[in-house]
Amino acid sequence: MLRRGLVAAMLIATLGAAGGRAQAPPKQAAGEAKTVWYFYTVKWGGQDEFLDLFQRNHYPILKAMQKAGLYESVKTYVPENHGDGRADWTFAVELVVPAKRPASPTEEEIVARLYPDRAKLQKEEQRRFDLLVAHWDVPLNRLDLDARKPTP
Repeated sequence: MLRRGLVAAMLIATLGAAGGRAQAPPKQAAGEAKTVWYFYTVKWGGQDEFLDLFQRNHYPILKAMQKAGLYESVKTYVPENHGDGRADWTFAVELVVPAKRPASPTEEEIVARLYPDRAKLQKEEQRRFDLLVAHWDVPLNRLDLDARKPTP
């Protein structure tokens, strides 16, 4: 009885330790740009309005931040098909943040320059988020499989 309990405890400890290693995310290489994906699920029937608001208000901010060196790239995506399993998002943005970002201008300074009527911007941004069912951010660590050593 004691032996069976000991074997079970060892098995759990071994599986837990192996599972912990297998689940550990890879580390981002120092000095390397960081990619972040931002996913949005827009309410049915609201996609065009969401895209209009995003393109009018938020996209110019992202592009100005890119021009200022705060982002290396700004890309937007929509899924090719709807309902294809994990395509539970309807719009995505990919931002690549350089390893060394300039201290200025800040996002706040860019927004103030682009949108002197902050009340209108806030109202339209609130409407853009009212059109969402869900929104999530996915910071990514690049995995270099050419350099990775498989576990023994």
